[in-house]
Amino acid sequence: MQTIDLGAPGQRVVISQYGETPMDAVANHLRLEPQAAPDPSTLASTDVIVAVKSAAVGWVDLLMSSGQYQHMPRPPYTPGLEYSGVVAWIGADVQRLSVGDRVLADGFLTGPRSGGAHRSYGGFASWAVAPQEALLPLAARLSFDQGCNLLGNYETAYHCLITRGRLQAGETILIHGASGSTGLAAVHLARLLGATVIATGRSPEKLAIVQEQGAHYVIPLEGTDGAGGGARFRERVKALTGGRGVDVVYDGVGGATSLESMRCVRFGARFLIVGWASTPFVAKGRGGRGAPNANALPTNLMMMKGLDVLGCPTVIGTVKDPSLRPPRLSQILAWVASGELTPHATRAYPLTDVAEALRAKWESRFVGGCVVHPGG
Repeated sequence: MQTIDLGAPGQRVVISQYGETPMDAVANHLRLEPQAAPDPSTLASTDVIVAVKSAAVGWVDLLMSSGQYQHMPRPPYTPGLEYSGVVAWIGADVQRLSVGDRVLADGFLTGPRSGGAHRSYGGFASWAVAPQEALLPLAARLSFDQGCNLLGNYETAYHCLITRGRLQAGETILIHGASGSTGLAAVHLARLLGATVIATGRSPEKLAIVQEQGAHYVIPLEGTDGAGGGARFRERVKALTGGRGVDVVYDGVGGATSLESMRCVRFGARFLIVGWASTPFVAKGRGGRGAPNANALPTNLMMMKGLDVLGCPTVIGTVKDPSLRPPRLSQILAWVASGELTPHATRAYPLTDVAEALRAKWESRFVGGCVVHPGG
């Protein structure tokens, strides 16, 4: 049995208070501090101490830091919704895990997005504590970096494309923000389901990687309007679909992209609202809530296109209907075990460079996942 030295020095990230924006929080309210391993005598008999090896740097981690995400952990807190690592200690009543096991954390059940006693233990730290039910075995074929980029990305894609979008083999889907971690997961899953995938993004270089990862066609949006007034891609989409238009739109971008998307769908298409990355400041900063900058969509196009416009909040939907999750998790883990799904993690930073990692995520510099390594 592998042993882990609980006396080894560690470090953790702390958000001391909400920023006006995520970049304000990173610049002014984020600190890196020493961290000792949790004292086992203070933990529950079903708790597990994890030596964190890799933690995903997510869009939600950024929005949480300014209180502009629907779930607001109370500062000070440690970010890092999803992480992977090695079991360092188990409580007396832990039955299905052993010291030395490779595990990944379920962000629904532990960490800053969870609702229980473990919300303070985010993955941007050398050590984390989680209840045994919040830790899943990390498939042998996945690295720690891949493991912490699995659940949130592919559960989002599954909920949007399958539960809400009813995507079928032979249909055509337009996926915006396809080079991001959740967008790329949607590309992987749509391709696996037998759909034809048209992917968009701002960088031709990144889209080349997206195409290598499974998109049938890619459309760069940077400068496609010719006048800076919003992306224009309807003619390209119509040409790729023989004039018919797409069956499904996966929109994690919002803004002008949403409007143009409604012009390149077939009658009766499904329009999946996944997020609004191009207009992130819908809510007030510093946890002010409200929606002073709410997005708007044209009802005339919805009417004349016979559109099904579907909001796809994965976490909220699952909290409202917990029965959605077991089959979703089971299928995703089965696809991973069979080799049909593999997360794409592009860049790793030491935890000491966490501010730069968060800036890189905010600026969408990479394709797929970005991670931090607490051990350096």
